Amino acid sequence: MSDDSLKLYTAIYVALLVAATLNFILFEATFIEFTYAQALGGTLVIATVKTLLIVAYFQHLRWENRSLTYVMALALALTMLLMAAATYSIS
Repeated sequence: MSDDSLKLYTAIYVALLVAATLNFILFEATFIEFTYAQALGGTLVIATVKTLLIVAYFQHLRWENRSLTYVMALALALTMLLMAAATYSIS
């Protein structure tokens, strides 16, 4: 592993660590009053950023062919659609 890629992976790791810590401090262990929607929205934004960093760098999707990226995006969209359908049928 080259020195540049080691620095990149270390920076991504630190960014993930900061995002997880920020999520905990802001929405779990704080005395700041957030509404449910604000806490849920903030948590989802931080989780989305963390997921994109993991998929792009640690799963090397950033350097793959675009067709594989589109297949992964389609799988994510279909999973979300299935979850929405399951939620609708439960309630």
